[in-house]
Amino acid sequence: MIDLKTRRALLSSGAALSAGTLLAAGWCRESIAQAKKTWPERPVKLVLGYPTGGAADAVARPMQNKIEAAIGQPLIFEYKPGAGATIGADFTAKSAPDGYTIHYADSGPLTILPNGKKLSYDPVKSFSPIGIACSGGTALVAHPSVSANNLEELLRLIRAKPGGMTYGTSGIGGAGHLAGELFQSMTKTDMVHVPYKGGGPAMVELLGGQVPLLFASMPTAVPHIKSGKIKVLGVTSATRSSALPQAPTIAEQGLSGFEAAIWWGLLGPAGMPADIVQKLNAAMNAALSDAAVAEKVRSQGYEPMTSTPAECAARIVADLAKWGKVIRDAKITFEG
Repeated sequence: MIDLKTRRALLSSGAALSAGTLLAAGWCRESIAQAKKTWPERPVKLVLGYPTGGAADAVARPMQNKIEAAIGQPLIFEYKPGAGATIGADFTAKSAPDGYTIHYADSGPLTILPNGKKLSYDPVKSFSPIGIACSGGTALVAHPSVSANNLEELLRLIRAKPGGMTYGTSGIGGAGHLAGELFQSMTKTDMVHVPYKGGGPAMVELLGGQVPLLFASMPTAVPHIKSGKIKVLGVTSATRSSALPQAPTIAEQGLSGFEAAIWWGLLGPAGMPADIVQKLNAAMNAALSDAAVAEKVRSQGYEPMTSTPAECAARIVADLAKWGKVIRDAKITFEG
């Protein structure tokens, strides 16, 4: 702790004190200690790594009112899109750990991209995990011209002509791509990956028959499955999706242990006071336990869940290792 006399001496000397020096001296510790006593005194900034109107919004907005009521302050959504959501993650990692900047992140910038490109943050050390909010898989869908109607029939087609089947995804290193690579690894099959610049363009190509298979996000796939324009061969989550209850998981069709899930969770910068983390965790869990909130999340193809900060931290570590192996084995390199 620095006394007033020492502070004045440091300031009058004209020395350029770095943030690290001030932190070591106790300056920032005092601010954080004060924040613990009074938090929250003002609105809390919620960072999203994607543009407004996207999947991040769709699964964060349902919780907003309930969390605001629980903490007694507004949640101000701040969008930091770009670079696979790593810009938003970087912004959060560099923010003050006082509880006024938190991040609603998906698993991509935390467990996939760190395995394939150099980032300015550490997915384990740079954040204070608060909790996982929801999880869901992708849908393995096919053009009607594909004769297979389930996993067994699809594998028969793929194995009849190794390297002859193509599958599309929203892009290199995305959830669909990693699901496809894990699928090939576990089934010992060989397909050709066709990456697109987003899930929308990929779905257009599937609908037009330019690509026979697609690992697609649930919000992208569900309307076309329900309309009968494409068919679903399985979902990559561990359990069936509420949005597609008729679609079996890939695991239950004989590929035991297969899971390629996308999850969303709350994080803060490393060093957030534990009591603030716990308050935010309790607010998030209460919101997701509300029936109306849970139904809105399910309508997007995700299953709401409650979790502890420790469970969120453990999931980051486990998935970082899981996808790291898939990326290394498949020799995946990321663009940019």
